[in-house]
Amino acid sequence: MKVLVLGGGSDIAAATVTRLARIAGNGRLSVVLAARDVDAASATMSSVAPGVNVVARRWDATQVARHQAFIDDVFDRHGPFDLVLCAVGMLGHHAGRGVGPVEVDLMIRTNFSGPAAALSAVADRMAARRHGSIVVLSSIAGARARRSNYVYGSSKAGLDSFAQGLGDALVGTGVEVIVVRPGFVRSKMTDGLDPAPFSRRPGDVAEAVIGALGGGSTIVWVPRTLGVIMGALRHAPRPLWQRVAGDR
Repeated sequence: MKVLVLGGGSDIAAATVTRLARIAGNGRLSVVLAARDVDAASATMSSVAPGVNVVARRWDATQVARHQAFIDDVFDRHGPFDLVLCAVGMLGHHAGRGVGPVEVDLMIRTNFSGPAAALSAVADRMAARRHGSIVVLSSIAGARARRSNYVYGSSKAGLDSFAQGLGDALVGTGVEVIVVRPGFVRSKMTDGLDPAPFSRRPGDVAEAVIGALGGGSTIVWVPRTLGVIMGALRHAPRPLWQRVAGDR
């Protein structure tokens, strides 16, 4: 099995690879990590998934002009891929009015426009082969914007919507797109923050990802309870939403 991870430094990505390695068996999993810090990504993956054939490539989600050439090169050298996991993310705690124009632009390019541009190139390559799964890590924050982190939430909402549309466009090509919406995940990205209700660990998200592959699901909530809750809260009156979300 061959896997490409966009955002190779992600704890969720590392946990997913670890579980895939157990399923595939010794020496049967090859992973390409696309990351800004290739040394850190490689070290993390080697520690949690020894025995996996890992190649790390330097990649920055915000450098959109280079995405097509990068994806083509990675597919030509290391593909074809059975799974592409988009785990790019920039933490959005308190990403509201206190975030300036430059930071707003960076967060949107990191969380939305950059990954979306890369995924468009990925989709073309996978559709040409008529095989594979694309998993996009979204967030509960993208389900409805809160005033305390609406910049982060809107960037995740944009990627979420893009991934859903991409999945619809790929129907009939043999390529599936799965959008994963975790709640609070206790990882290095959220280290030092107070866990929110229904918080989970990277391994929990990884289990949900693997369980969804080839199963026909296009949207996966982690935990599932959040899907039920947000199904109601997305349509709640704004004053009620603001109170429930803890914004006032």
